[in-house]
Parts: sequence; C-alpha cells; structure tokens
Amino acid sequence: MRAAKLRDSTACLEDVDYTFPRKLDRALFQSLRDSVWISKARPILITGPCGVGKSWLACALGHGACRQGKTVFYFRMPRLLADLAAARGDGSYDRLFRKIARSDVLLLDDWGPEQLTAPQRRDLMEVIDERYGRKATIVTSQLPVDTWHDMIGDPTFADAILDRLVHNAHKFALDGPSMRKRSSQMQKTDAGGTK
Repeated sequence: MRAAKLRDSTACLEDVDYTFPRKLDRALFQSLRDSVWISKARPILITGPCGVGKSWLACALGHGACRQGKTVFYFRMPRLLADLAAARGDGSYDRLFRKIARSDVLLLDDWGPEQLTAPQRRDLMEVIDERYGRKATIVTSQLPVDTWHDMIGDPTFADAILDRLVHNAHKFALDGPSMRKRSSQMQKTDAGGTK
C-alpha cells in the first residue's frame, strides 16, 4: 500500500456507495472484485464530471489489488508525464519506465483536459504499448472517452494509444451531482448547521 501511493488509501471496495445517483453500474463494478481484470490485463476507464467519485473508485480498485498481493502504482497524469520528462533528463528514465511497465496495476488519474505535447504523446505511447495485453491500467477523466482522440493531438499517436487502451476495457461513464458537495452539506447538518 505504501508503494502504491494511492490518492485515497482508505478507499476500499466494501465501502462503495451504490445509492448515490451517479450511474455506476453496480453489477459490473462488483464483478471487478475478483481481480480477473488484472490477470486478463483489462483496462478500466472511469469518466464523469468533477466530484462523482472517479478517483475514489479507482483507488478502491487499487486497494483491492494491493490486498491480493498485486503491485499497484498511482499517478496523476500530469505528474506521470512530468516524472517521465524529468527522468529522461537525469538518466533515470529506464528505471522509472521499468517500474511503471512491470506493475500489475497502473492507475492514471485525471487524464486531460490539456492537449498532450509531442514528448508527452511519445512517453504515453511507450507506457501504454508496453502494458497492452500484459498489465492492467485504470484511467480516470472528466472527459468522455470519445474526446480523448483530440486531447492526444496527433491522429497517428491517438489511434495507436486509444486502440490499445479502449479496446476490451471496462467502461464506467458516471454522471450526477458532486459527492463532495453532498458530504459538505451533511457535515454542516451534523454540526447543527442548516441543510
């Protein structure tokens, strides 16, 4: 768990709130508890507006994988791309790339909305290509999957990356109000404030 560096290390599959109106496919999400998606190297794509719990759900899946002895690494997408660029500059790229490529589960949080630069496209392509068919990847994004092509920028890279990432993926397109707002309102009510 320490090595995974999950954004929310307390997120776990047993605590998923299926009552909150966010269009979470309960049957599909619960089917992921057995971790067959990891052994089959199936990507998981979780999209939706800010506050619907994308990162938390992804961390819960990562936590579940850790409990089953799988290696998990969490990166916010901007941090991954910055770390890869820095590693190219200081000579540690091969070591970082091997660590990312070999992890059983790679969790890429906050994909988008800025268009990728040419070096970022190249680095992302190398990561996705190395993991395709071998290791599982989870991606969260506020952007719908059908807009990712434009975000990648270059059509050739976009086709190659998305063909490997979207093919055979479990997809969750969430929608609904912000859970953070609800949590804040509940805290005010519990503290004697107005609802």
